[in-house]
Amino acid sequence: MDEKYESLKLENQLCFPLYAASREIVNRYKTALDNIGLTYTQYITMLVMWEHKCISVRDMGKLLYLDSGTLTPVLKKLEQKGLVLRKRDSSDERLLNVTLTDEGLALREKAVDVPQQVKCTLNLSQEEAIFLYGILQKLLEK
Repeated sequence: MDEKYESLKLENQLCFPLYAASREIVNRYKTALDNIGLTYTQYITMLVMWEHKCISVRDMGKLLYLDSGTLTPVLKKLEQKGLVLRKRDSSDERLLNVTLTDEGLALREKAVDVPQQVKCTLNLSQEEAIFLYGILQKLLEK
């Protein structure tokens, strides 16, 4: 290939291994999440809910790096499953808050082993995982 186009080789794209690795990680979650009835996006949404109990959709979107167009259908599905409730903020009608239900909290017990199940499928040491997490967080913060 002409040197002019060297930067266009797939092997020279930082985005590609990030994309492929992300897809692979999500695939590894699939079996564990199927057992508790969640998709990956629903799972990360529930991680936020288990931590915060009640949060605005806007703040949740910031934490998950998701826009409302992606988050709204996920929250609707979680509400249909009885895991969360969505309600307009009484002091500011523009805000939509999401609250964890008792059923949503109970699901946390079923999900507690999911991270370890996935970790066991990865060929990374604890140190490598911590290092990778730090690099990825740095990318997200830019």
